[in-house]
Amino acid sequence: MAEIIQRDGTWTFDGDTVRIVPGGRAHPVRLALGEIAVPVRAVAGISFEPDRKGGRLRLRLRGGACPVLRAADGRLKDGADPYALTVEKDRTGVAEYFVDEVRNALLIEQVPDGPVDRFLLPGPSLPVSGGGGDGTASFDGETVRLTWNWKAEESKTAGGPATLPLSRIAAVRWLPSIGLENGYLRFEPVEGPVSAPPKYDMYALDLWGMSKKEYTAVLVAAAVLTRLPRAGAALDAPAPAPAPAEAAEPAAAPSAGDHDVLLRRLRELGELHRAGVLTDDEFSTAKQAVLRSM
Repeated sequence: MAEIIQRDGTWTFDGDTVRIVPGGRAHPVRLALGEIAVPVRAVAGISFEPDRKGGRLRLRLRGGACPVLRAADGRLKDGADPYALTVEKDRTGVAEYFVDEVRNALLIEQVPDGPVDRFLLPGPSLPVSGGGGDGTASFDGETVRLTWNWKAEESKTAGGPATLPLSRIAAVRWLPSIGLENGYLRFEPVEGPVSAPPKYDMYALDLWGMSKKEYTAVLVAAAVLTRLPRAGAALDAPAPAPAPAEAAEPAAAPSAGDHDVLLRRLRELGELHRAGVLTDDEFSTAKQAVLRSM
């Protein structure tokens, strides 16, 4: 068995699984994820990147294997990346040996390095919460709950916490704060995305990048993503083109539950309009779309 123990964390490899345990002072994202067991079939490669202080051990996963990486879409900083380990100068030899052991296993098992069509890791354990900026998001496996803090806009706090059942979520998107640009954690309802900026969107957190803990919002995105149908398409693939009108089947009448959802949507649109977030034309267009659904 190969093992490397560092202040940043501990990695072990038994020939079948790379087991990753974060160190006590690791980034909040890594601490919240806890121990991760990565099967060899999910690994695309491994490398050691030396520098003057030691280097960095980096595990590269196959595309689509990890829901956290899928939700982050390449935007995780090294400190938050659970698959990167800072290596001290006196442990570079151990790191190189670890790399050799994993690479040999990949060759023996003939693991392809291409993408996969389903998640090979389970993602964050439930319940999970995270975020910052103007509120906190939590997910229990069935419902997303957004709770606002004193920094949120009045159009959000006036309605109290927002809840969104999984059945109403079409997509989830996470973007960290970059430079002077705010980030967001946004849930798109099945009725269609809200055109308002995240700071006014009842189904979004506005992330300001004021602390590392804001990065934990990506864990909520990953947990929701693992439970969405066609999860790979839920982040960035365009929606399929509608079938021609003459080939379409008659739409079923909305159920009572759907009717209540649409009524709530109308109220939310009205609140955004009164708050000045939506223009008259935007409000009219959105309202007509909801009324057609009814």
